[in-house]
Amino acid sequence: MCALAAAGLAAAAVWVLFGSPLLVVRSVTVSGTHLVPRSEVVAASGVQPGTPLIRVNTARAAARIVAIPQVRSVQVTRSWPNRLVIVVRERTPELALPAYGGGGYDLADADGVVLQRVTRRPADLPLYPTVASQGALRGDPDLAAAAAVLAELPAQVRRSVISVTAPQPDQVTLRLAGGITVLWGGTGRARVKARELTVLMRQHLHYYDVSAPGSVTAR
Repeated sequence: MCALAAAGLAAAAVWVLFGSPLLVVRSVTVSGTHLVPRSEVVAASGVQPGTPLIRVNTARAAARIVAIPQVRSVQVTRSWPNRLVIVVRERTPELALPAYGGGGYDLADADGVVLQRVTRRPADLPLYPTVASQGALRGDPDLAAAAAVLAELPAQVRRSVISVTAPQPDQVTLRLAGGITVLWGGTGRARVKARELTVLMRQHLHYYDVSAPGSVTAR
């Protein structure tokens, strides 16, 4: 008798989870999006309204969403009884590149992933004067070094950067407002370089070389 009752309860529980209209996806909450429309995230998830929440493969949905170029990472979770929650972490634009084929700028993150195209360069994004076709700079070490150096700069210097070049990862050069050039070099010893550059810039010159900390040049 007890076995029959237990089996009945188990069958009822299975029906509630897999067959009850009360525990199906009725709403999808998306947060963290600025570059990607919410509708695109929901469509990429592949989850249809009315799907039993227990049947939603959250890992598979996340894998589909993270394939969107602007998405760095995503978390997909069930919220009982009937809601799917998607939290997106988008990539952040770090550099503006002349658009391939002309006509504006491609905004890219530190991994070289193009996030959007705009007609005018945003004032807070330095120019990286390299023209490349879509995806050509993904994982490029020179661009990655340029972005890393920008992240290491003192705030007051970072705000005045107009463009940055990096023919090699250890040859990052900054162009600042007022015709100032800073040869930064590689990404190592950033704190020492930043400290030395801050001191040197009090001389109000037009060229600073901090690529070799301890042996700096200014003129």
